[in-house]
Amino acid sequence: MKLENRRVQALLAALALVVAAATAYVLISRNERQAADARLTEIAAKSRTVMPFDLERTTHRFAKAATGGVQTVTSDDPADAEQVALIREHLTAEATAFSEGDYGDPASIHGGEMPGLRELEAGHDRIGIRYAEAAAGAQITYTTSDPALLKALHAWFDAQVTDHGRHAEHG
Repeated sequence: MKLENRRVQALLAALALVVAAATAYVLISRNERQAADARLTEIAAKSRTVMPFDLERTTHRFAKAATGGVQTVTSDDPADAEQVALIREHLTAEATAFSEGDYGDPASIHGGEMPGLRELEAGHDRIGIRYAEAAAGAQITYTTSDPALLKALHAWFDAQVTDHGRHAEHG
């Protein structure tokens, strides 16, 4: 009888641990979702101070490549000439700034500790940056033969996709 009582007690203790762990998981998941939602809201607000186009009416694509990658911003409505013009104006200025090592705009949106940012600033003279118009928007192509800069560029792309949420995607 004593052995059976100990088994029941052990099972009840194990069950209590499982319930406690499940409760903690649910609470952590909820807190993580709330933090992620707050970050998306913060990034959207900061983006409005830097980007002249409407984030809600555009999509950012970040396509990694073996030698760099392509950042494309397009209007969700290709016939929206105002958004297309604003995208092209902004990416023209950004391509010029990036080629000079000025990543101040992304830093002001995502923070100075954004993955890859400092490396891209420091190594800007080893990154080819080319602006081009794209259908319904524009793109910036980044090329480098430096493995560390390639890793930094890809980390920078990933951070932007994460931070911009529904407004960005991997290309």
